[in-house]
Amino acid sequence: MIIIPAIDLKDGKCVRLSQGRMDQETIYSANPVEMAIHWESKGAERLHVVDLNGAVSGKPFHSSLIKEMIRSVSIPIEVGGGIRDLTTIEDYIQSGVEWIIFGTAGLRNRGLIEMACHRYSGKVILGIDAKGGKVAVEGWQEVASIEAIDLVKMFEGIGLSAIIFTDIERDGMSTGLNQQMTKALAQSTTIPVIASGGVSNIEDIERLMELEPYGVIGVITGRALYKGSLDLEEAIRITKSKKHGRLK
Repeated sequence: MIIIPAIDLKDGKCVRLSQGRMDQETIYSANPVEMAIHWESKGAERLHVVDLNGAVSGKPFHSSLIKEMIRSVSIPIEVGGGIRDLTTIEDYIQSGVEWIIFGTAGLRNRGLIEMACHRYSGKVILGIDAKGGKVAVEGWQEVASIEAIDLVKMFEGIGLSAIIFTDIERDGMSTGLNQQMTKALAQSTTIPVIASGGVSNIEDIERLMELEPYGVIGVITGRALYKGSLDLEEAIRITKSKKHGRLK
């Protein structure tokens, strides 16, 4: 299992939101590039970067800053937020982004994701953010009627690299991951799942490792790392110590 530090960008700063609320932010760094370098120095093998302004506006806001981050580290970066067309995808991929994350577009435009998977094989991730089990879109401002598991099934077999599943009621709250829902979602698909939302300490990581046999390959964590309740180097050591096969 891979531990993926999150760098959420809002107005040029590295922040964390509480339950996805844009008006409830905590600023952790005024220099996101330095933060990316810091997590790489602590052993991170991958970074999760979200353009929060872009997620709300529907178009990239921090593309220049993200490109600077790519130039500053050697580890791969996955990027989400405001990616709604092939032009944006191509620009990010050519700039060195390793994986593109679709969120709202997954509900609004299946054809775009299929086209992206065909054109950029292995580089497309579907981000599914859920509240009460139902999909949240438009930067988490709107909750749709479709269940997260049903949405996952719609995208089976098109070539997604992974699914990022976030319980937004737990995101940024340090209350622990939604273990039950994450397991149910992983069991419902053959697509690898990356968990997100609510990690608070090393015990949460250890519990999540129990889901590796069901296809949970990684976890994104932000606030716990920034607050210091989770030590990245310790978490990496623990996840490297045990490996599982996949079950269903």
